[in-house]
Amino acid sequence: MILPRKATALVVEDEALISMLLCEMLETLGVSVCGAVAGCDEAMAMAEKHHPDLVLMDVRLRGARDGIDAAQEIRARVGARIIFVTGSREPATVARAEAVEADALLFKPIRPQDLEAAVMRVLG
Repeated sequence: MILPRKATALVVEDEALISMLLCEMLETLGVSVCGAVAGCDEAMAMAEKHHPDLVLMDVRLRGARDGIDAAQEIRARVGARIIFVTGSREPATVARAEAVEADALLFKPIRPQDLEAAVMRVLG
């Protein structure tokens, strides 16, 4: 994959194994991962510190706020593009993700070719 410039990404995923896999897949695509965090507050702090081009955001996170709430805040504050990652195909969850104008929505398990296509569409 050839991106117009070196892109940076933040991974927000509360399952450690999935987080590691997403980071590896991004690095393989030539995207630099500036951090991987498990919650909304950490995601905001990392986004404000690094201003990533892209955020891979799990929809369901532990805590009072979910990934959709965090994505809206990150987009408003730092302008990052958002790719939601979810294991849920519930119509209400999908509708909420689409309502915040996500740049892409991927369903778990994430296949490398699906992530590559989404990253190219969003950043390419």
